[in-house]
Amino acid sequence: MLGIAPGPSHDATMTWTTPFRRLAARVTGQALVLFARAITAVHADWRGVGPAPRQRVYFANHVSNADMPMIWSVLPHALRQRTRPVAAADYWLTSGLRRFAGADVFRAVLIDRRPEARTEDPMAAILAALDQGDSLILFPEGLRNQGPEPLKPFKAGLFNIARARPEVELVPTWIANLNAVMPKGEVIPLPLMCSVIFGDPVTLRQDEDRGTFLTRAAEALLALRPEDTA
Repeated sequence: MLGIAPGPSHDATMTWTTPFRRLAARVTGQALVLFARAITAVHADWRGVGPAPRQRVYFANHVSNADMPMIWSVLPHALRQRTRPVAAADYWLTSGLRRFAGADVFRAVLIDRRPEARTEDPMAAILAALDQGDSLILFPEGLRNQGPEPLKPFKAGLFNIARARPEVELVPTWIANLNAVMPKGEVIPLPLMCSVIFGDPVTLRQDEDRGTFLTRAAEALLALRPEDTA
């Protein structure tokens, strides 16, 4: 179904040696963390779980291209090193700089949203990342939510993960105030406070169907939304 980003050694658009790419990725990643914290004072609110070294899928609301970096930046360093976002290949592979950020800095599992361009099953790529021991950041709405509703209907991916890898914790993760930090059409973030709220894990119940599970997962995520934004 979709494309996974080629590894650094296969990237013909950049000729850096592997050691230099790794160093550049580490430096860039730390700079992004510092930038996010400086601009938004972003902080983690661990309500349902703590920052424990457990394998997880952090599933979150999606209103901005900055959503993924915000979650990634609030994770402690050790967790951040083992957490990979599931992201759009057709966005992150459009330039050498984005390719470097997606493949090297974030180590994203890159999924092509264009059915006609897919060469690999996206769920196979996601499960392969989990089988390597990594945690994931997932946006079950798919595309960014630009509508009036706080959440769009979830796609099937979260259910498929829950069914295929029941041992992995599924943690609802609400990103608060980011739509004010990065309004639609803006490139430069506004200096406002942002928080990332982690809730209680959601598990697939015995004989629970896809629709029921996804509705319950969405409700668990929506329950983390701060009251002043309701």
